[in-house]
Amino acid sequence: MGKVQQKWPEGVPKTQNVRCVSVDGDADRVMYSFVDGSGQYYMLDGDKIATLVAGYLKELVAGSGLKLNLGLVQTAYANGASTAYITDKLGVPVACVKTGVKHLHHAAQDFDIGVYFEANGHGTVIVSSSARQAIKEAAKAKNAQAEKLAQVLDVINESVGDAISDMFLVETVLHARGWSALDWNAAYTDLPNRQMKVMVADRAVITTTDAERVCVTPAGLQDTINKIVANFPKGRSFVRPSGTEDVVRVYAEASTQENTDSLAVQVACAVYEQAGGVGDRPKPPC
Repeated sequence: MGKVQQKWPEGVPKTQNVRCVSVDGDADRVMYSFVDGSGQYYMLDGDKIATLVAGYLKELVAGSGLKLNLGLVQTAYANGASTAYITDKLGVPVACVKTGVKHLHHAAQDFDIGVYFEANGHGTVIVSSSARQAIKEAAKAKNAQAEKLAQVLDVINESVGDAISDMFLVETVLHARGWSALDWNAAYTDLPNRQMKVMVADRAVITTTDAERVCVTPAGLQDTINKIVANFPKGRSFVRPSGTEDVVRVYAEASTQENTDSLAVQVACAVYEQAGGVGDRPKPPC
């Protein structure tokens, strides 16, 4: 699908300014992409999908006059630009939880309408039974915005992992707004990001808190990360242990790709030095 590699899908013709939709092998994740007039590749990932859907649903809820609590749930892997956009521009509450669909799904249930998509395109929208009833009654009363809201929600499969229904939801919103892929992408610009892995003797030495955004142990590592991050405009980085192998995963983002790569390597080296790194010392990406 190209999320990590940032590559155009194989076997698909490159037609300028025409959106391409990709799903993974078992069709539980969805991703969009396009190339612009200059041939530049753009990927519209789960963050872009979540902000598109949440923004449109907010408009419909506000227009209907219904007092419904709408929120967006993200993990620490969500791009910082998406969080700023949904919070500052759209005014939609954002909750951050630990990595994993079960955590996202649980937190989304705290809202009348909860939107969540992992950056990899895995997600859905959850609507409480009371919210559905309120929308249904308003629609019956010929509330035009409530009718639209009911129709949009009918497209959604609340069982997470239905890429086809997610695709239909995205297409519904784009059609309703008259947006192209360029319009959608222009809503905000992602910060460059980089992910790395550091081999360690024992991943259990790394523990985290605050939805995995703060490293608790080993003592002093978070202070080191904070000092490194402070050197980079719009810098953000966190580390978390892998759930399956003795590696520590490093995420970094900053104002430019060069700064992002430098930030990621410096944080990875700090992990290597302070958390029992093994094997080769982390190096800049090729």
